[in-house]
Amino acid sequence: MSFIMAIVVLFSTMSFAVSMHYCGDNLVETAMFHKAKGCGMEMEKPSTEDCKVIKKNCCSDKQFMVDGQDELQLQVDVISFEQQVFLASYIYSYINLFEGLENNVSSYGEYEPLLANRQIFKLDETYLI
Repeated sequence: MSFIMAIVVLFSTMSFAVSMHYCGDNLVETAMFHKAKGCGMEMEKPSTEDCKVIKKNCCSDKQFMVDGQDELQLQVDVISFEQQVFLASYIYSYINLFEGLENNVSSYGEYEPLLANRQIFKLDETYLI
């Protein structure tokens, strides 16, 4: 149970980014935790200012961020009445789980074993073959 709770806390506080590369209207690549590489069709910037590119770039990059929870309550200063009732009932039921386990009660202690002085299978003449 504690392992599952640790995983829940880890994934609720973890934030990550999904990077998507579109070529026109088609999704070409999706990447998590790093930038998408692309399709190789991106237009480069001209090396000089005299050269101007007339064509519009068909590729676009989009990034989707999933933010995790930043605020964790590490200490409890005020406990509500409902929480007090829950804690009290939990502790009471947990303590009573082990009550009465020290005495090992056996119902066979009052009975004496039968004395088998004759072999019953010989008297009834029933033999297991």
